[in-house]
Amino acid sequence: MMSRRLEVTVAMAIFLGSTAPPASGQMGLGTRVAETDSLSAGDDIIWLSPINVTATRTSTDVFRTPSAVTVIGREDLRERAPDTVTDLFRELPGLDVNGVGPNQTRPTIRGQRGQRILLLEDGMRLNNTRRQQDFGELVGLVDLSLIERVEVVRGPASVLYGSDAIGGVVNLVTRVPDAEEGLSGSVRYRYSTHDTQNKVEAGLSGRYGGLGVLASGTFREADAYEAPAGTFGEIRLDEEVRVNETGVEDESLYLHADYGSRESRRVFAKFERYRADDAGFGFVDPSSFAPELPLVQILYPFQTFAKYTMGYSDSSLGTAFLDRLDATAYIQDNERRLDLNVEIPLGPEAPPGAQVDVHSENFTDIETFGMRVEGQKRPYARHLFTFGLDFFRDDSENTDFSRTTVLGFGPPMVEESDRPQVPNSTLRNLGLFLQDQLDLSPRATVILGVRYHDVRAETEPTPGFTGDALEDTDRTVVAAANGVLELTDRVNLIGSIGRGFRAPNLVERFFDGPTPEGAAFQSPNPQLQPETSLNVDLGVRLQGERLYLEAFAFRNRIDDGIRIAPTGRTIDGLPEFQNVNVDELLFRGVELSGDVFPYRGLYTGGNLTWVDSEDANDPSNPVGESFSVKLNLHAGYRDALDRYWIEYGIRHNGERDDVILVNNPIGSTLPAFTIHAIRASARVFRAAGVTQRVGLAVENLTDELYAESANASFFRPAAGRSLILTWGMFF
Repeated sequence: MMSRRLEVTVAMAIFLGSTAPPASGQMGLGTRVAETDSLSAGDDIIWLSPINVTATRTSTDVFRTPSAVTVIGREDLRERAPDTVTDLFRELPGLDVNGVGPNQTRPTIRGQRGQRILLLEDGMRLNNTRRQQDFGELVGLVDLSLIERVEVVRGPASVLYGSDAIGGVVNLVTRVPDAEEGLSGSVRYRYSTHDTQNKVEAGLSGRYGGLGVLASGTFREADAYEAPAGTFGEIRLDEEVRVNETGVEDESLYLHADYGSRESRRVFAKFERYRADDAGFGFVDPSSFAPELPLVQILYPFQTFAKYTMGYSDSSLGTAFLDRLDATAYIQDNERRLDLNVEIPLGPEAPPGAQVDVHSENFTDIETFGMRVEGQKRPYARHLFTFGLDFFRDDSENTDFSRTTVLGFGPPMVEESDRPQVPNSTLRNLGLFLQDQLDLSPRATVILGVRYHDVRAETEPTPGFTGDALEDTDRTVVAAANGVLELTDRVNLIGSIGRGFRAPNLVERFFDGPTPEGAAFQSPNPQLQPETSLNVDLGVRLQGERLYLEAFAFRNRIDDGIRIAPTGRTIDGLPEFQNVNVDELLFRGVELSGDVFPYRGLYTGGNLTWVDSEDANDPSNPVGESFSVKLNLHAGYRDALDRYWIEYGIRHNGERDDVILVNNPIGSTLPAFTIHAIRASARVFRAAGVTQRVGLAVENLTDELYAESANASFFRPAAGRSLILTWGMFF
């Protein structure tokens, strides 16, 4: 048996090294089996941990990474066929989502979301500084079919990546042309019943000598989905309701070319373009559950994103100062229009039919130039230095139009304005970083890092904006220390302590007008101070032939945390809010995960997450933006030849009372819910270098009415029972 296990291990190592589909930090996601004729259906399987590079910028498997990390591989994305990669976050420890629909979901990490999460593509920043505070950048800007793996750092990573990495980092690592000579490609199709979605993907990859090329395109069309009847807290729906504006029509194009040796020196260039039409924030007509509430519609009639990237990499320098050099520069342009429609009933004391209708349109064009230069040098056997600089400059131009109509008091009273809510402005960001990976012994490694950061924001002359010119500069130094101690070959202890940093973005500093939800008026605060955090992580990992266990406890204290708060005044009949610095926000939690592989292809496991958040100055002020308790359980079977796979999963979110529910009729407590799903895929054909696979999944098997915690205050329930079908051909 041991010789057979060794054969399987070697085969898997070759397979993983050539195609790089790493597993997840939670082994139930992403465990891979080699496709090789040397195996038979009765062979045993050895499970290997994946390669991770986000947390340390060096190739290190997850088991030995001195940070809390999660990795989702390409095969997981292929088999589970999510709309976006964040859909899989619900099943993983410490992770969650904000938003609904196939286009608008965004990541949440350890209770942090929006601008406190840094989204990267191949280590390069995707966040832009014109997003709302609680709106992170769209993961969908990067086509799902292009993603080789998703690397998530759960906790601050500001030393390596700078501002916004105060709560965590999501790095979307894209595919590159195959290493083998010749041409390969794929065609895939996805259909889901809840939104009658049709999605088609096609891609080609080729390598000829030192030249590699890759081209891919995707088209997707989805309708608004239906939420089931049922009870959620104090909300009761007697029949299915449409969650409006949750559909999308989008398309993407990707072109990549590189030249050189992947093992040492290469240059590359790529172009990517994404366009989405009629993607919305999602809403349920309040007449279905609370007629006294305003109707709020937030729609993105269109969004386009184009990016040009060029880079150079050389890992064979061997000079006195550099062993490896990576340099990347990019230009991107993001244009989007946001429409807001709000109907506010004026209550029983006003005349019948009296209400205020607010319609606003915002167009934003934000152009970004960015670059990153990074080097590595091992001057001594025990030291590995990583150092460099990164820079970006966002240039935002905006136009706004709003119309407010008062009805029910005689002839309609109309007021219009074209005053921009955010003046044209720029934000320049420069960082210098140095990190030393110090091998204290063969079993103990410490990583020490420091970054200097300089951020400058200023307004520019803007038609229709009469306010004074504003500018502000933030400078700070952050540092971190991470370590891993191998107690045995199978048990590692992990510890980290570090500071995070987030500079206020353009919206937080300069926004002046009604909020996107239409419930308040937001005034500017150019004197905002940057947020800083102090995060402590302690963890343990245990890895054996037939099990993988992981446990982490964390405490993240955010100083000068930016939160929007009421001023006690009203503007245009709306309560005034303003972004302010809060002295101290605390986020604490525990993440437990494990998987067991009892016999051949069988596996079972799960994870448990507990997150607590608190405003240290005012404990009665809720700051919760995610679950308090989340439990995932799964069990499945994977054939040793990868001919088929099947899994059953259960997710339970506990109730929560420390959450902002505004005037939502859910009640004072966000109720618990439990979701079931079954997923399977099978290889139906393989011959002459062509493989075809089909997949089937049933999500929300029990058709339960529920809303994710971040989607509850503005009630946007999740979809009801849905059947997802996939087909793919690979050659």
